[in-house]
Formats: sequence, C-alpha cells, structure tokens
Amino acid sequence: MRTRRRGCGVAKRFERLEQIRRMDPVAEATEIHRITAAYEFPWDFTRALELALYRTYAVPSIGRLLAETAELTDRAQKRYDDTSLLLDTVVEHGFASERGRTAIRRINQMHRGYDISNDDMRYVLCTFVVMPKRWIDAYAWRRLSRHETVAAAVHYRTLGRHMGIKDIPESYEDFEAHLDAYEKANFHWDERARTVSDSTLDLMTSWYPRPLAPVLRGATLALLDEPLLGAFRYDPPSALTRTLVRRAVRARGRVVRLLPPRRAPHFARQNWEIKSYPDGYRVADLGTRPVPGVRGCPVRHIGDSAGRLVE
Repeated sequence: MRTRRRGCGVAKRFERLEQIRRMDPVAEATEIHRITAAYEFPWDFTRALELALYRTYAVPSIGRLLAETAELTDRAQKRYDDTSLLLDTVVEHGFASERGRTAIRRINQMHRGYDISNDDMRYVLCTFVVMPKRWIDAYAWRRLSRHETVAAAVHYRTLGRHMGIKDIPESYEDFEAHLDAYEKANFHWDERARTVSDSTLDLMTSWYPRPLAPVLRGATLALLDEPLLGAFRYDPPSALTRTLVRRAVRARGRVVRLLPPRRAPHFARQNWEIKSYPDGYRVADLGTRPVPGVRGCPVRHIGDSAGRLVE
C-alpha cells in the first residue's frame, strides 16, 4: 500500500509534463512556457533569470550603460522589480493580451531612449533562453523536456520580434551557440560594470537577515562560472565552497521532486523579493524613463514614436 501511494504521487508529479508533450511546442509555445515557468519551476526560473540578467553586466557596453543610468546602483530594487514584472506579464497574459502588449510597449520605450546595439539586445535575449535551461538541467527536480526547450526558444523569438531585434537565432541550439560565442568575445573587465555587479549582489543579500550577507554573497559567487568571475575580477570560491553550495541547490531539487505538484500558478508578482509595490501597480507605470545625457541621442529605435509594438 505504501509503495502504491508513492507511485501514484510520482505519476501525478509528471502529469503536467505529459500534458506539455501533447501540445504543439511552436503553435502553443507561450502556453507551454507559462506552464513550465509558473507551475513546474517557478523558483528555478526566478533564480535562473536573475543570473541571466546578472551575467550581461560582464559585457562592458551593457554594464557601463547600466552604471551610467544608475538604475542598478541607486535604484536596484525597483529596477529588479520592474524587469521581473514586465517580462513575467507577457508570460502570464500572452502577447495578444492588453497587459502583454502594454508590457512590451514599456520595454520598447525604455530601450528606445538609449543607443543600444542590436548585438547586445540579441545577446540579452539569448540569456533568457539559455540560462533557465542550464540552471534547471543542473539543479531542478527534473530536466527540461524537448517540448519545453523548443517552446522557450519560440516564445523569446516572438518577444524579440516585438522588440525589433534583428537576426534572432532560430533554435535553442542557435541561441546557445550565439550566447557562448558572444560571451567569449565580449566578456571583459570594466570598473563601472563591476560597480553594477557589486550593487546587484548587495541587493540579493539584502533580502535576508544582515548577518547572513557574507555567506549569501559567497554562495552566489559559488554558482557563477569561471569566465564570469574572471570578467568581474572576483576571487574564485574554494572548491569546497563551490561543491557544498551546488550540492545544496541540487538537494533542494530532489526534495521538490517528492512534493505534490503545484495546484496554482506562481508568477513574479507573487515573489516575496518584489518590494517596490506593496499597494499594487499598473503595468503601464512600470520601468524606467531615459536619463538625459546618457547615450541620449538614440541611433536605434525600437517601436515607433508612440512606443507601439513592432509587428
């Protein structure tokens, strides 16, 4: 009887995966991605996207711009919140919804105010596709299926098209190859980018009791790869620290595997790390406004003058 109950629980744990495998990963890409991110791996997607955005600072043209705007040094919590909420609004409501279109419009308005290269925009898009899969395959309660991997690539290709990004990779493998090549060519030391990195680490540790800050900072660094640590000139964690931290995160995944499947979706707006909007928010009010004097004469326009979507 005990074995039967456990077997039944394991079967239920994989019911959504079976549902996903019956869906079309291209035609139903965003719905599959929503199930994956909000039901199967909400905690893992949050951590993976944090690290995805974080690693972009090691590209000096990106890190310097973020330092110049001071969004991730003086207003780090709000910038974190707005980025999470805007991206997740599209996942939760879809591209065709009013909220989804408003979120993309705000993203476009934010980027249109600066001279950002297509190469950098495309690279950031690649991190959204590649880093969650790498994190989940390494640490979550199961690996991503092929259907989920294809759906994520299609979802972010669609997002990139709405943002006016050119020459977007076609498949997950193309996204991954482009990310690895871009990082190999562009990860370099930059003092201002290091300032943004330090500020982001401070933000992440601020969510927990202050005495834990040094331990949490060290644990975060233990999850970073050598090229990223080298670009920021951080002292690499000891082999023991790296092993202990990564085993602890994997252990969490094994525990989650034994739990019943999530009954309700969990979106970014429900994350306790989101601090800026205790009384709620309007999607149209999220995000930053261009800072005068910071790459202030945009060469590359995303969307039209009213901030509408690129169709």
